[in-house]
Amino acid sequence: MTMDATRQRFLMCRPTYFAVDYAINPWMDPTAPVDADLAIRQWEQLRQTYVDLGHEVELIDPVAGLPDMVFAANGGTVIDGKAMAVQFRDPQRADEAPAYRAWFEAAGFEMYDPKHVNEGEGDVLLAGDHLLAGTGFRTAHASHAQLQEVFGYPVITMQLVDPRFYHLDTALTVLDERTVAYLPEAFSPGSRAVLRRLFPDAIHATMADAEVLGLNAVSDGQHVVLPAQATDLAAKLRDRGYETIGIDLSELRKAGGGPKCCTLRLRQGKAVK
Repeated sequence: MTMDATRQRFLMCRPTYFAVDYAINPWMDPTAPVDADLAIRQWEQLRQTYVDLGHEVELIDPVAGLPDMVFAANGGTVIDGKAMAVQFRDPQRADEAPAYRAWFEAAGFEMYDPKHVNEGEGDVLLAGDHLLAGTGFRTAHASHAQLQEVFGYPVITMQLVDPRFYHLDTALTVLDERTVAYLPEAFSPGSRAVLRRLFPDAIHATMADAEVLGLNAVSDGQHVVLPAQATDLAAKLRDRGYETIGIDLSELRKAGGGPKCCTLRLRQGKAVK
């Protein structure tokens, strides 16, 4: 099977101030040591991988006191030149929202402010002609109606049930317009049924790979960048014709993040100036 890569534009934030100073998800343990220098080196490998693949990487300046700002996927949702800002559930991350909003505005995106808790592309994934929108732990279900009004794509609610997979992008990755990979156990029975209808040829990840955030991956339609530890999932992807690139983000995983968490896709559309 021949895969076609699509050149992407990404937004990333260097983990200059990365730390695990609080616990807002099951991955975070403030008593465990964190090597901030190693986190930066691992993140830089991810950024360079995108550049080597021909993608454009924009950078937002990190802000002191915001250790989770490295997880740019939570900074907004950007589709067709429109950017919806975010509202975080947890006060520890609240000040990230205006920093990302200011970047989108300066970049010329048409801005929309959230009416409800909405944690950006962590819970909002464009899959072909649908928006898959997660809820259950972070993004409020009420925000899904606004997403549909702003972006004009049908929104499919995905109910998450395992707190380890607190954002949709930890339990499901969009590989191309027709194919996804996901962990069935992370979703409610009804959401699993919807996924089976929408994506009958989906790849099912094992719990072992999900537990190293293997599904927190980034695909350009041909290349899939995923945690190096997710070996079974990588093999399944290669069997389907994708090229896999394993990246070790073990330090950032201590805060519950992987490649996708660090990467916000900027879908330009015609509205970008």
